[in-house]
Amino acid sequence: MSRHFESAPGLCENRDPSTEGFVFNQTMLRVKSPEVSLDFYTRVMGMTLVKRLDFEEMKFSLFFLAAIDHKDLGYWSPEPDKRLVQTFGRPAMLELTHNWGTEDDPDFAYYDGNDEPKGFGHIGFAVPDLDLACERFEKLGVSFVKRPQDGKMKHIAFIRDPDGYWIELFTPGRLPEVLG
Repeated sequence: MSRHFESAPGLCENRDPSTEGFVFNQTMLRVKSPEVSLDFYTRVMGMTLVKRLDFEEMKFSLFFLAAIDHKDLGYWSPEPDKRLVQTFGRPAMLELTHNWGTEDDPDFAYYDGNDEPKGFGHIGFAVPDLDLACERFEKLGVSFVKRPQDGKMKHIAFIRDPDGYWIELFTPGRLPEVLG
């Protein structure tokens, strides 16, 4: 029996036992202004800042954010060392990296990967109700790449964060309509 749920060329059937316990922990995005990006990801997307690390000698800061429901807040330790271990042991975090000084350059911008030559594409958020989420984003003035009713793939949306990175939005229960 295969360890994979789907088939595709290049899959390795035999998992090296030494990879047991590996956790996909983070995706990193470089941001121009941490103040603007942190506002977006905490206010608009509802994420929680779980750890901040400043590297003064190298002039950059890291901000680790997680989508944490209110009921899960009790898990997090107020002790910095314990929270550091918790931060790097959990799945699916967003790491925002700020190289100091970029916020002061009006012409500075990061490449989002969606123009030619294409590269990085997007991050994704599952939301309980895509239509309500999009109505809220609309009221908040969030920039849309694609609304749920647009294009060939209905019931998914894409918005932009302050640095232009794309964020895919979908309701898991509606995906059979989209992909089926």
